[in-house]
Order: sequence, then structure tokens, then C-alpha cells
Amino acid sequence: MTTTDVATPEMSAELEANLQKIEALTQRLMTAISQKKQINPALHGPDSALYGKAMQAYWQEWLQNPAKIIEHQIEFWGKSVTHYVEAHQALAKGKLQPPADPGPKDRRFKNPLWDEHPYFNFIKQQYLINADAIRGAVESIEDMDETEKRRLRYFAQQIVDMFAPTNFLATNPDALQKALETEGESLVKGLENLVADLEANNGELVVRLADENAFEIGNNIATAEGDVVFRNDLMEVIQYAPTTEKVRDTPIVLFPPWINKFYILDLKPENSFIRWVVDQGYTLFVVSWVNPDERHADIGLENYIEDGYLRAIGEVKEICDVEKVNAIGYCIAGTTLNLTLSLMKQRGDASIKSATFFTTLTDFADQGEFTPFLQDDFIDGIEAEIGDTGILKSFIMARTFSYLRSNDLIYGPAIRSYMMGETPPAFDLLYWNGDGSNLPGKMAMQYLRGLCQDNKFSEGRFELMGHTLDIKDVDVPLCAISCETDHIAAWKDCYRGVQKMGAKSKEFILSESGHIAGIVNPPSKKKYGHYTHADLSQPADEWRSSAEYTEGSWWPRWEKWIAKRSGRWIKARKTGDKNHPSLAPAPGEYVKVKASA
Repeated sequence: MTTTDVATPEMSAELEANLQKIEALTQRLMTAISQKKQINPALHGPDSALYGKAMQAYWQEWLQNPAKIIEHQIEFWGKSVTHYVEAHQALAKGKLQPPADPGPKDRRFKNPLWDEHPYFNFIKQQYLINADAIRGAVESIEDMDETEKRRLRYFAQQIVDMFAPTNFLATNPDALQKALETEGESLVKGLENLVADLEANNGELVVRLADENAFEIGNNIATAEGDVVFRNDLMEVIQYAPTTEKVRDTPIVLFPPWINKFYILDLKPENSFIRWVVDQGYTLFVVSWVNPDERHADIGLENYIEDGYLRAIGEVKEICDVEKVNAIGYCIAGTTLNLTLSLMKQRGDASIKSATFFTTLTDFADQGEFTPFLQDDFIDGIEAEIGDTGILKSFIMARTFSYLRSNDLIYGPAIRSYMMGETPPAFDLLYWNGDGSNLPGKMAMQYLRGLCQDNKFSEGRFELMGHTLDIKDVDVPLCAISCETDHIAAWKDCYRGVQKMGAKSKEFILSESGHIAGIVNPPSKKKYGHYTHADLSQPADEWRSSAEYTEGSWWPRWEKWIAKRSGRWIKARKTGDKNHPSLAPAPGEYVKVKASA
């Protein structure tokens, strides 16, 4: 086919009408954007000093080693000019055919036109050349603090990802093709999706990841049977109904993170950890945290410990008429469970028989992928925002986590929704991911300053509730589960924290996959395996290289571990008692409260 054979699409009446609809929607768009509330500028990016230091370091490199910089520039110029000449020659031949080398594979460019069409291939290859040049420039800087360089590397990658040609209608063949195929209707639907998202979030752009109309908490998601048996201003305690005639004597209390909601562990029956634990014959209690608003501004870690952990443990002991419970903490709730165990040790409270930690960080010496967000400029911005609102709003946290995987959690969904006009998928995991919670201002700053930045607990100097809390006080039998590709709680950091705990009996399990999929990994799926090794004295890499691999979920292994610490079999307990009547059926009321933008 030659260039003269390419048909020029004509604008139909339907296409023209849809383009006029776009003009009408633009007014709604501008109105929605005008409703946006201003947040501290520091939360949008790093302090300008970072780029100043980068430029200074780059200039120093130029003075000290000009040959290296010139070589880098000439390589970029050479690739760009060669690319241009090759593309120009292909066009001059008048043939729409793939170039000899279509360039490296990238899942963003899966449409065949990226390789077969000279226009799109030229754009793709030049983008990849530019991206490599930016990364190379960052890596060539040597005289720069490693933390600052890590931040520079992160923000440079954000620029690279943001300017991908797939993110723009004029250079996205999928979006252009669909616009023609649908007579422009996809563009209208896309703009409607964009406007709806802005209107739903007071002008803040929060990309919907899932069809929110497809799920109803307690109806087709979070449906395990049980009752709220206790409630205070901070939490609801849910006791799940037994499914076996007999249960283990020692109950389990599960503390989920309050950054997200607990029903990640009860999305649907076939992958519900909550149902699975109950089916194994355990009395299970799960805490459902309140979704904070401005009234909770002064709630701190001490409140979560005293009115949350210790109160929940006390109520469970009373309901089950036992002296000890087994406790589970997930993510930040696992971190706080460690704080609680240290406090209990110092108070002489032996109510916890064993502790299980899911993806739990306690040693923050290496801030990992969160390094860009844990420096003073960003934390100062959060503190200023909290000073204005009293809370750390959920969309700020969600945006931070999303930008760690921006192509998957921001740009990809935005392209499908806003440029392709597609309805977000009915995917329960993504629905949960978008159902965030606010954080109380005081608690957020205690966590960010005292734990993440200053690493005080791991170093035995975290002052709270009149005590100096120390990770070495965590001396109950413990089992820690981390996930191999976890980008939120890197497994090596979790492992290092476990090594510092004072317990004589420790089990460490490394699950395949990430922060969620590695934990929500039911045996029936036969999907992700896990690694174990008894010797926790080794460095993380050595432990991993010598660990034994087991196919399938870690759940059964953990159940064997917890069974040894759960006592005899007794008749299954009904939910609550005379002092703890049902306040609401599971999943309770707190979990249904949405965070405001």
C-alpha cells in the first residue's frame, strides 16, 4: 500500500454532533476544576532545591569530566539524528511498512501501529531514546548525596512516564482508532468520565479504578457472617459466626491497617482470609476502624493502642472468657501491634499469646521506594496540610501510593477511561483500592516523623504513653509473612525488623507476589508459592538463597503454626454475650463511611 492509497476519513454528521457535545461538556469541566481546593504545593513535587543540587552536581561533573558528559550528549544526538534519517528514508519510499528495527518491547505500545506505521513508530522510538537519555543523565551524576539522587531518579522517571506518547490523544493510535470507529462517541464518554471524576472529588482528579456501582459492601463484597459486638469512637469489633461445631479455645484478633479498610480480607467467599480462618475452626474477631474526619485530628498512636488494641483485646477476653488471645497485624497495624507488645511487656500484661505480622515494617533505616516522600520538604507539606484540615486526606495517600506504579494505577486507567471512553472494570480489588480512609493528623505525624523518618522504635527510643518503646521488647512467639515483590513494605526491610525483635520463637515466611496478592492468596487458587528457612541470623539475601520453596499458599503453613498456640477444641461460640449484644450485622457501619475528597 502506498501513501496515495490511504483513504481520508470524512466527518459524518454523527461525528460532528459528538464533537459539539464535547464543547458543551467543556463548560462542566471548567466548573468542576474551579471547585478544586488548594493543597500545599509541597505535596505536588520536591523542593526546587533538589533540582538545584542536581544541576550543580551535573555542572561539577561537566568541569571535572567533560569527556563523559560530551560522550553522553553525542550518543543522544547520534541516536536522534539516525532515527530521523531512517524514518525520513522510509517515508520517502512511499511505503507504509515496518522499519527494520521497530524498537524495544513495551506493553504500553502493544498496538501493531507502534511498529508498523512510520508516524507512530517514529514517535515511540524517539520517546524511548529521550527516556534513556534522561535516565542516563541522572545516573551520570556522581557527586550527589545518595538519598537525593534516589529522589531525583524517582522524579525523573515520573517525568518520563508522564510524557509517554500514549498519554496524549494525538499520539495514541488506540484512542484515535476508537474515536473514528465510534464516530467520536468514545471521546464524549471519556470526557463525561473525566468530568464525573472531577465533580465527585471537588475538582481533584482521582482516577476511578473500578465501577463503583458494581459493588455494595455487605451485599456482594465483605459478606462473611458475623456481628459487631463492640463499638467505640475509634473502632467496631466484629466477631464472625462459627462454621464448625468445635473451635480452638484461644481466639484470634485481627487488626487491619487503617489506611485502607479491612474487607480486603473478605472480598468474596473464594478468596476470603476471614472465611478461611473461621472454616479452620477458630473464633475470629476483626477490628473495623473509623474513617476519621476533622473531629479525630488529635487522635494519636496512643489512642489507637489504648482505645483500639488494648480495648479490643480486653473485650475479646471477656466475651470468650480467656486470659490470652492470638493477635494479627497487617501493614501499619502490624507496626502498631509491635508498639503495643512493647508497652504490654513493660506493663507486665501477658494477654497476647502469639503475634502474626503481615507485611509489617518496624525498621525504617532503608526507606526504599518511599524515600522521595519521606524527606522534610514533603513531610513539611503534609504537616502544613494537616494543620489546615486536621487530617491527612485519603486522596493524598492514594496518590502517593499510585505514583509508585503510575503507569498501572494512573496513566493506564486514565487512558482507558478518559481517552477510550471505557467504563472502569467491575473488579473488587480495584474497588477496595479506591475506597480509602483518612488519617488523623496527630497519628500521621507521629508515624511519619517518629517511625519512618527517625526510626526511633527500631532503635529503642520511641517515647509514647510514658514509656520508651523498644523493638527488643517484642518477645512473644511470632510469625511474620512478607511478600517478594512488595513495593510498600519491602521484604528485606520487614526481615531486618524481625531479626531485631526479642522473641526466641520466630517464623519468617516469604510469599511470592506483592503487598496484597501475596497475602490474599487462598490455597484453592494454587497460585503463589512461598519460601521458609529456620535460620534468621543470616542477612536477607543469604536467607533467601538458602530458603526452601513450597508451591502454593502460605495459609496452611501458618495455620499449623497458630494451631500449636491455640489450645484445645471446645464447642463453637455464638457471637457476643449478654454484655455484648449485636450492634449491627457484619461488616458493620464504620466500613461503609466514605472518605471525602
